[in-house]
Amino acid sequence: MRVGLLGGGSISETHARAVEACPGLELVACCGANAERTAQLAARHGAQAVATLDEFLDHRPMDMVVIGSPTGLHAEQGIAAARRGLHVLVEKPIDTRTARADALVAAADEAGVRLGVIFQDRVKPALVRLRSEVVAGRLGRVLLASARVKWYRPPDYYSGSRWRGTPALDGGAALINQGIHTVDLLRWMLGPVTRVKGLTATRLHEIETEDTVLALLEFASGAVATFEATTCAFPGYPRRVELTTTAGTSAIEGDAVVAADLRDPVPGLLDEAQGEQAAASAASAVVSDVTAHAAVIADFVEAIQTGGAPVCDGRDGRETLAVVEAIYAAARIRGVGVGRG
Repeated sequence: MRVGLLGGGSISETHARAVEACPGLELVACCGANAERTAQLAARHGAQAVATLDEFLDHRPMDMVVIGSPTGLHAEQGIAAARRGLHVLVEKPIDTRTARADALVAAADEAGVRLGVIFQDRVKPALVRLRSEVVAGRLGRVLLASARVKWYRPPDYYSGSRWRGTPALDGGAALINQGIHTVDLLRWMLGPVTRVKGLTATRLHEIETEDTVLALLEFASGAVATFEATTCAFPGYPRRVELTTTAGTSAIEGDAVVAADLRDPVPGLLDEAQGEQAAASAASAVVSDVTAHAAVIADFVEAIQTGGAPVCDGRDGRETLAVVEAIYAAARIRGVGVGRG
């Protein structure tokens, strides 16, 4: 199967390496707004650099595209690819607005092509194992979740980009770009979200959108969750999620289950080696990210070949975006002021 990449940034390098890690796949074409970076990307991976979107979509042979362009272009480019009969795998989030996501889902349905969204947490072994225990009810009923994404991005992360932190192309910042992985993780583990409350703020960076977000989430199951995400927390800490259930408390740090304090232990749920992996160096984390993306791509190819559903299809990815959209809407209400005596 032949693969094309839309986008010439750092995530497209991850996509290219992930494609190379999948047996039976060949990277054939790359297209991005920065011609020089795109040409370098293509040269590193033996693909052809293509100047325009139309020329890229007409490139043959090509069976599927992986979209890693700025978020606000995802639906537009995905719709164009679907109409050319190409399967579409898009980097998270599916787009900046649910209306655009709906248009992309409809276009893929009409064209009869597969549509998937890259949420690589869904293929990481420790997280898959914990979710399976939650869904099967072996950890009891989930009462409360607490999720923290306290990361750091230096000023030039935003100032050196034409799209990061902009409403049009990023759709936001700390929530829709960094925090959305953990919003999706909560949805994937705990089920549909029914109501949210939110607060957003810009506390450190000179950007148009938020670098800090707090939210409360209610789930159809009755579980509730607190969520916080920021790109202000120097030097940055691993993402942490704690699940309090009727059977006890479990915790995720980074990509590993680091605590499972349960009344009745579940064999194999807590693996000390996973805890060591969570504290690995930045270089190791890059390799891990490529491995996770490769697993998502391999899963998507299998869905194409078997007619099944990918680990996160377009509709599922749209629902995670809907939660993010609801948090932004709730934050605009600004809450209730506190009176002074």
